Amino acid sequence: MRIFAILGRFFLGFIEEIGGICLLLWRVFRLTPRLFRNLGNILIQMEKIGIGSIPLVVVTSLFVGAVTSVQAAYQFQGYVPLTFLGAVVGKSVTLEVGPVLTALVVGGRVSAAIAAEVGTMKVTEQIDAMEMIAIDPVEYLVLPRLVAATLMLPVLTVFADFLAILGGMVVAKIAVGISYNTFESGLTMFFKYQDVVGGLLKTFVFGFIIALMGCYNGFRTKGGAEGVGISTMKAVVSSCLLILVANYLLAFLIFNVIFGAD
Repeated sequence: MRIFAILGRFFLGFIEEIGGICLLLWRVFRLTPRLFRNLGNILIQMEKIGIGSIPLVVVTSLFVGAVTSVQAAYQFQGYVPLTFLGAVVGKSVTLEVGPVLTALVVGGRVSAAIAAEVGTMKVTEQIDAMEMIAIDPVEYLVLPRLVAATLMLPVLTVFADFLAILGGMVVAKIAVGISYNTFESGLTMFFKYQDVVGGLLKTFVFGFIIALMGCYNGFRTKGGAEGVGISTMKAVVSSCLLILVANYLLAFLIFNVIFGAD
């Protein structure tokens, strides 16, 4: 009986979380016409999310491209000509590694920062004060962050794809002994614009998820400094899990339904 009680509480908590997220999304949808009233705030958030994440993206992308190149070359030995190394690195990066890994590392940073910032405002009653002076906290806090994250994550992904392929090319030359021309010919051999476009389309949804989870968990914060820490942890975990789930669903929709129909 105790197991059923635990499962019941988990199920009810899950339904409550889904309902809370849907209510927040409905409020955001209703406030969308006021978007242009917050352009200044949106630009500030774009700078924080985009430019602030560049050092993390640079380091991550270079080493991801490098290890992809090394691992692919190791798997090819004795089976596949190394002229195909560029094609494997390019497709791996543009289809999955670039978009998903960029979303995960940026999501960990951004969703935690948003949840901590909004959560601190919640426990210090700054959000209540905003409501008292007729400022909608969803319009002022949530909407700019959602728009900024949705727009900036594709930009960061393009940057990450380029750096990852560049890192893979350099490592292929140094560690494997493949010339730049050979790597480039393999890169362009099986290139499809659908790979790049499909990967970028996913990142719009990833960016929205990152900001949504940060804002939602920030608004749900209670209990002082300990509550802020719990909300931050929940924001990171939920955003990463939802990114992985959304990646599968979007990959099936984009590459099997949309582009697969061509």
